[in-house]
Amino acid sequence: MSRSVPEVQRISSSTSARSCDSRSEEQHIRAPRPLGVGLQFWLVRLVIIAGTSALCYKLAPFGVPGLYGGGVGLFLALSILFVELRLRRAEIGGLLGGAFGAVLGMFAALLVTLVISRTGQPEPSKSFLEYAALCAFSYLGLVLGSERGGELKASSAVGIIPVPPPALEPIKLLDTSVLIDGRIADVCEAHFLDGVLGVPQFVLHELQLVADSSDSLKRHRGRRGLEVLQRMQKMPQVDVRILEQDMSRAGDVDHRLVELALRVGAKIVTNDFNLNKVAHLHHVSVLNINDLANALKPVVLPGEKMNIVILKEGKEYNQGVGYLDDGTMVVVDHARRMIGRSVEISVTSVLQTASGKMIFGKVDEAPQPVTKSEPLRVTAEIREVSS
Repeated sequence: MSRSVPEVQRISSSTSARSCDSRSEEQHIRAPRPLGVGLQFWLVRLVIIAGTSALCYKLAPFGVPGLYGGGVGLFLALSILFVELRLRRAEIGGLLGGAFGAVLGMFAALLVTLVISRTGQPEPSKSFLEYAALCAFSYLGLVLGSERGGELKASSAVGIIPVPPPALEPIKLLDTSVLIDGRIADVCEAHFLDGVLGVPQFVLHELQLVADSSDSLKRHRGRRGLEVLQRMQKMPQVDVRILEQDMSRAGDVDHRLVELALRVGAKIVTNDFNLNKVAHLHHVSVLNINDLANALKPVVLPGEKMNIVILKEGKEYNQGVGYLDDGTMVVVDHARRMIGRSVEISVTSVLQTASGKMIFGKVDEAPQPVTKSEPLRVTAEIREVSS
């Protein structure tokens, strides 16, 4: 049986490594964005270029008359269009970094121009140095800010672009009882339970001890639990992980399971009534398969008809007991003489108890019709007895 344990173990670090690699690839690989190339796009840009050229032709900036002024306007419009196309491909981190760097560069150029203005250089030299410092520092701030803008998004220590902490992956811890029961696999297969299902190492060890027991019944139950675990590992909608947390060995498996759930903030999936109570005392959420089964039982209302097979007599006088397909006990009045027969009953009441649901009913018997020959037969029998 020791060979079955490695078959059901899955190394969770490989899964987490693959998820980290996929996230890093998504950060480094950027899908090409459409540039909006189309008739409307180029039509608007042509209107802007023509308008800028006509405006410069009319106003003659810098004393450049006629066609030379229009050429200056055309060059200015094309430069703006080129910058727009470049900015469309930039990431948000690069844009913010470039804008922030350009502002810092202008501020540094302002400090430099204040120093230059107090020197004894001629005015033409001062003007040249001031414009040169403004262009140089603005360009350096724009370029460096655009290149380092991605680091602002990746590092929350800068504080300019705060990055929310990654959300913890919810996990559900499986108990030994729920694996031996086996219904958890059917629930997962029906897609009512998905996500990460964790099996602690001490739970797996307890399951192996049950599978290696000298008692044939316990050995069969333990092997069934291992088979259920292997079946769940093959389901694509659930991620079964063997948790290697080294919990304190003081206490039984139930207390260690509750302690692990408190540490990682997980839920416990179990069928154990006592573990359910202990977990609720520690404010740990519990998913009980028995509660789910009770919730899925069909609703029966007083007055409804149903067919039931009377299997045994009840505790009270003249009562019969039967069971529904889901195991619900049905107590029928005046049905003791009908043991082994299928009868139609009317539901009188439904009692919900801590252990489940009980249905009470009575037998529906139609009165037998009296034929005309019945009085004659009774009279003949009386005469025969009297004679």
